[in-house]
Amino acid sequence: MTDPRATELRALHVPGTPLILPNVWDGASTHAVQDAGFRAIATGSAAVAAVLGYRDGEDTPPAEMFAAIARIVRLARVPVTADVERGYGLPPKELAARLAETGAVGCNLEDSDPRTNAPIDAARQADFLAEVRAADPDLVINARVDSFLHPDADQEEAADRARRYLAAGADCVYPIGLSDAERIRWFVREVGGPVNILFRPGTPSLAELATLGVARVSYGHGLHAAAHARAVEMISAIRSGASPYQ
Repeated sequence: MTDPRATELRALHVPGTPLILPNVWDGASTHAVQDAGFRAIATGSAAVAAVLGYRDGEDTPPAEMFAAIARIVRLARVPVTADVERGYGLPPKELAARLAETGAVGCNLEDSDPRTNAPIDAARQADFLAEVRAADPDLVINARVDSFLHPDADQEEAADRARRYLAAGADCVYPIGLSDAERIRWFVREVGGPVNILFRPGTPSLAELATLGVARVSYGHGLHAAAHARAVEMISAIRSGASPYQ
C-alpha cells in the first residue's frame, strides 16, 4: 500500500513552485520548522553528525544516524525526508528497509565517495539508485549530483548524470553547489525533471529560483552552522567575563 506521506512529499515537488526545506538536526529544530508552517521536514547529514559528535562524510555509525532520523520523524506532523549521504555502505535493499523503519518517506543520496570526495561512476550510481527504487517504490529519492562542488565542473556531464538518475527512478536531482542563475536555468531546461537547489550566500532569491523552474530548495547544514557559530561566540564571551547577550 502506498504511504500517503510519500505521495504528499512527491506532489510537493513542483517546478516553479518549489518545496522549501530548512534542514533540521534535532527535535527542537524540527518543532521550529514545522511550527513555522513548512509542509515537509528534511534532515541534514552534516548537522545531525555534528550534533551526535561525528564528522560529516559517513563518520556517523548508521545505527546512530537512523535513530536520530527516527526521533525527528516521531516529532513531525509532516512528511520527513532524510539525508543519508551515500547510504553508509549498506546494500540498497537494507538501506531502504532501514529508512522505512525510521518512518522517513524520502532520502538524499549523493554520487561521490563521502570519505574521498571522488565521483562515483555515473552508470554505477544510476544502478545503485535503481536498486534503491526497486527496494521501495514509495521512497521519494533526491539524487545528488556533486559535479558543481569542483571548480572545473563540466555542466554537460552533470546534466547527463542528472538525466541518468531520473531515468533510474529518482524523483528529483540535486546539483549541490550550483548557484548561478543562468546555469540553474540551463540545468533545469536540460535535465527536464525536478531540480533541488542548495540555498547559500550568493544564491538567487527564493522568488527568482521559482522563476528559474526550480522544484525544491534546501539549506543543507547552513542553519545549524550559523546557530553553532553564534553559540561559540556566546560561550567565548562568557569565558572572557562579558555578557553573552550583548
